[in-house]
Amino acid sequence: MIYFDKVTKIYNDNTKALTDINLKIEPSEFVSIVGHSGAGKTTLIKMLLAEDRPTEGRVIFESTDVHTLKRHHVNKLRRRIGTIFQDFRLLPNKTVYENIAFAMEVADRPDDEISSDVPYVLDLVNLSSKAFNFPDELSGGEKQRVAIARAIVNQPDVIVADEPTGNLDPLNTYEIVQMLKKVNDLGTTVILTTHNKGVIDELSKRVITMEDGKIIRDDPTGRYVL
Repeated sequence: MIYFDKVTKIYNDNTKALTDINLKIEPSEFVSIVGHSGAGKTTLIKMLLAEDRPTEGRVIFESTDVHTLKRHHVNKLRRRIGTIFQDFRLLPNKTVYENIAFAMEVADRPDDEISSDVPYVLDLVNLSSKAFNFPDELSGGEKQRVAIARAIVNQPDVIVADEPTGNLDPLNTYEIVQMLKKVNDLGTTVILTTHNKGVIDELSKRVITMEDGKIIRDDPTGRYVL
């Protein structure tokens, strides 16, 4: 369970990025967070990942306030949250296989698990034939599928996908959304931020709408309404 308890964030220039956010996300939920640029979506994600601290309030992951954790415990928390970015963030000098394996190495996973799990997730995202290609040899959609494979290979409890289709064409966008749905069907909580109305309407899942740092709508099976 993830719980934002009266979270407010005010930056040094007095910009109020979040105002009194109360939000609960249950295990295995698929939640989309929508809103115009500057609405507070990315700040909300940073709070969960302990990349930024609230000015007021708490962010609870299961029973733990993530902002009271010491640094090594924050690293453990982040291993339980797989993150997918709009700009992929792949290592250019490593192959597809090595990019995914590296995520497991950082998490101190043993070699036998790496050799069994990397091919499994490559198959899951339909990229087995691209295992030994480098990122610059891939299309945008293929790069994002590598990013998904990297995010799920350590079997996290939560996937955070921050505008993952922002650089993709409609066909690749559809494929990425289907893969996120598949990950969710396997029991992983998915938190998706997006501007894409088509993605939201396709999902028919819970939609949280933000505006000026506030939650203005929370629809259990919503559509993109702004």
